[in-house]
Amino acid sequence: MKSRVFVSFDYDNDAVLKEFLIGQSKLDDSPFFISDWSIKVASPGWKEEARRRIRASDVVAVLCGEHTDSAVGVDVEVRIAQEERIPYFLLKGYKDVACVKPKAAKTADKLYAWTWPHLKTLIGGGR
Repeated sequence: MKSRVFVSFDYDNDAVLKEFLIGQSKLDDSPFFISDWSIKVASPGWKEEARRRIRASDVVAVLCGEHTDSAVGVDVEVRIAQEERIPYFLLKGYKDVACVKPKAAKTADKLYAWTWPHLKTLIGGGR
């Protein structure tokens, strides 16, 4: 059975990364699928809606770029994953850019290179 992945990313700077991940989810040997649960408008209840969507997921993929540490939404989503005990992992979104972790990431959270083998392992629970 394929894992359901919630994608957390800096909407203002890294939306293209989400599109890349969605593309990978459509590959024949993909172990995961993504429902596009991006919350595009910060409504008064967006945090509760994010919590509901994260709870419905098997894992949270945090796509990290150059400004992820200042992305409030990513910070909130990582905190929710931690509170709900939903596994999450951090992917380095760009090879040649200094990608940063969200503020809510733990010191021990590794920033993984985004490769197909790494992604498959991370989705499967390998850390």
